[in-house]
Amino acid sequence: MSFFQSDVVRAEMVEISELQEEVYSNVFKFPSMTKEDQRKHVDILERLIEKQQIMYTRLSLSDDPDAKKMKDQIVESAKMMGFPSSSDMNQAFSQMATMVDVLKKQIDRNEFT
Repeated sequence: MSFFQSDVVRAEMVEISELQEEVYSNVFKFPSMTKEDQRKHVDILERLIEKQQIMYTRLSLSDDPDAKKMKDQIVESAKMMGFPSSSDMNQAFSQMATMVDVLKKQIDRNEFT
């Protein structure tokens, strides 16, 4: 069975897609959201990053050619977003998690309202 035929992987990919859609659909509304809605938005973003990191780890551990191809595409996307070509994706995920923590603190200090 190929990597992407796994029921677990398929379910995770669907969830990642749904989380991405939810984050993207509300990103421009963020400044006008209530503190509670901002916190929910950041919590969704945090879940998305966690799911993406888990998927990246699964891709990294797989010998499936399609999984390797997707992993390479993720690395290329990170480069296009400004991450250095020598970046470790686990470090990138760690940096994203740190930024989420910063956002949470800013929300708690009412810096967006």
